[in-house]
Amino acid sequence: MLTNNDLQQIDSKGISQAQINEQLRSFETGFPFLKIISAASPQNGIVVFENNRIDSLLSVWDDYLKSNASILKFVPASGAASRMFKDLFEYLDADYTFPTKAAEKKFFDDCKHFAFYNELNNCCLKNNAKSIDQLVSAGETKAVIANLLQQNGLNYGSLPKGLLLFHSYANGQRTSLQEHLVEGAMYASSASNEVNIHFTVSTEHRVLFEKHVAESVSTFEKSLGKKFNISFSEQKPSTDTLAADEFNQPFRENDKLLFRPGGHGALIANLNDLAADVIFIKNIDNVVPDSLKDKTITFKKVIAGLLVQLQQKTFEYLRILDNNDIESALLTEIAQFCKNELNNLNPNFETLSVDQQKAYLKFKLNRPIRVCGMVKNTGEPGGGPFLTVNQDNTISTQILESSQIDLSNPTEKDKMMQSTHFNPVDLVCAVKNYKDEKFDLIQYVDKQTGFISLKSKNGKELKALELPGLWNGAMSDWNTIFVEVPIETFNPVKTVNDLLRPEHQ
Repeated sequence: MLTNNDLQQIDSKGISQAQINEQLRSFETGFPFLKIISAASPQNGIVVFENNRIDSLLSVWDDYLKSNASILKFVPASGAASRMFKDLFEYLDADYTFPTKAAEKKFFDDCKHFAFYNELNNCCLKNNAKSIDQLVSAGETKAVIANLLQQNGLNYGSLPKGLLLFHSYANGQRTSLQEHLVEGAMYASSASNEVNIHFTVSTEHRVLFEKHVAESVSTFEKSLGKKFNISFSEQKPSTDTLAADEFNQPFRENDKLLFRPGGHGALIANLNDLAADVIFIKNIDNVVPDSLKDKTITFKKVIAGLLVQLQQKTFEYLRILDNNDIESALLTEIAQFCKNELNNLNPNFETLSVDQQKAYLKFKLNRPIRVCGMVKNTGEPGGGPFLTVNQDNTISTQILESSQIDLSNPTEKDKMMQSTHFNPVDLVCAVKNYKDEKFDLIQYVDKQTGFISLKSKNGKELKALELPGLWNGAMSDWNTIFVEVPIETFNPVKTVNDLLRPEHQ
């Protein structure tokens, strides 16, 4: 099946033949749906804090920041912004001249409220010798869009979101990357006033990111009184996945195997290369101006404070379990902590012998921890927080995508429809064990939670394999805690007109 040339190509990407065989088997067998107990809710699985607990956890985090702990903010930023401009690309190709659809009209009606307006206006003057207003008055609206999206203008149609101007201030504008610098300074600054931020970027845009950071950092270090340590990584070739044809055989193009990026789940390898005590994870486009940052900062600190509390208790119990003599009452206390605080316990725990209980508790406690912010779902229920059955028949909290749920089964679909919250990619993680050793995060991935989709290449259909998602199956075997956070902390920019919403003005 695989030729010598194939094997050389596979080896050059750092992928083993065993991994290729596993991927091909996945195309044949597909991936099983996860068994859902129920959607997580404030009554079962999602923590909702009263004000006094919020104040307490804020103090916990502020005290933790005074220690020598290393804090890192991890921002996936490799995605291109092209999907933001889908409506405008369609308008450029449309057979009509004047803005017709709602999204097109909205763009021009409120164009002056975009942070990039002045730069776009300058591009129009340079390339067309007319301002935006003059082009619009002359019926040359498509020229404005061309200056926004195309290479001889701002080139926003090909740039990543991190490099786009998002917000306006009295003293200038900020990109979403710059907003992450400010955010990081507000909740992830060390005792020595250092802020560590890691961006995952695409190879083609890395130089642009590095240039933008070099041009930005000194200004923000001066205004915020912080020292920024910014690092970058790219998705590893070893995380690419093989494409298959309709017969589940390797898809070839010009006699070479076709590989595709493995999805955001591939970033677990990037995360695994980083060694900080606490790591925040947040998407590049989920930022707001300074005037609206308070709730985001507060609840970032709250979920981080909870993480620290749970980790400290977990470490205490693990050290106790290292001793042979443990009173039964203490063993019960540890078991209740696993069940009530970490949402992770075998229903048959009581039937195990004392030695089996100790081994089981140590096994369940000694793993990475993540606290995930969850916002109330104001739209159609879908992927989000659930209680599921694991492969070892234990029950735990998991973040699921709708593709992992058997929607053809009315019972399972009904469970999904009962979901009241969703995951806005708002995580804080602890990736070291009680001996201060870094966990190998790859060992905690559930490989049975991938996804197969149908794509095409040069007119030929192919099957694409996505790895378990970064905050889904890639973190399946972590101890996972869900916390309700305000909807105001979730302000993603999925389309360019989202930047016109009050949250971004």
